[in-house]
Formats: sequence, C-alpha cells, structure tokens
Amino acid sequence: MGKALVILNEPPYGSDRTYNGLRLAGAMAKRESMQVRVFLIGDAVACAKRGQRLPAGYYSLETMLSTLLQNRGEVGICGSCLDARGIADADLAQGTRRSSMEELASWTGEWADRVVVF
Repeated sequence: MGKALVILNEPPYGSDRTYNGLRLAGAMAKRESMQVRVFLIGDAVACAKRGQRLPAGYYSLETMLSTLLQNRGEVGICGSCLDARGIADADLAQGTRRSSMEELASWTGEWADRVVVF
C-alpha cells in the first residue's frame, strides 16, 4: 500500500495551489491502494476553518477536506500556525485536528513513501 503525504502552505482562496493539492489528495484517497495524509501549515490552516460561507458556485475547501476524511484520509494542522492566526481548536472542521512540527517530521521521514508540497 502506498502512503502519500500532501503538505499545503498556501491560503485557502485566492490561489489554485491549495485547491489543486486537495484535489490530488482526494483522488489518491479514493484508491484502495493508497493511504493519504494532508498537513496544513502557514496560511493553509485556514482551509480547516469550520463554517465557511462562500458565494454560489465557489468550491469549499472545508467540504473537500470532509470528502478526503470520508475516504480514509487524515488531516493534521500546524498548531503554531493556528495560534498565530487566532484559530481555536473548536473552530476546526470536523475530523481535522491540531498537530505539530514533530508529527510532520514523523509523517515525512518515517511514514510517507511520497511527499508532495503545494
């Protein structure tokens, strides 16, 4: 079984990088032969903000994270980055969780076969 880690750095909206990173992670998570973890760091932590309200027809990264989680994916969020942006754990989308640089180091160096950074 392949193990892929997708690290997202960019803000949730205003750039397609984060959107495309989640699209890739979601496509990989649908495959029985893959395990996928996503780590949100920097401005990407806002992707996991619960209760996003967007204009009609605009993609919701909160929904995309939910779909990833439903397909056995896992989402870790940099705790220092959350704190710097004033996002509390209670504000996080269901199924996502506060994580740390130590866990990212473990996921990168010990768990993942592949690491993709957006």
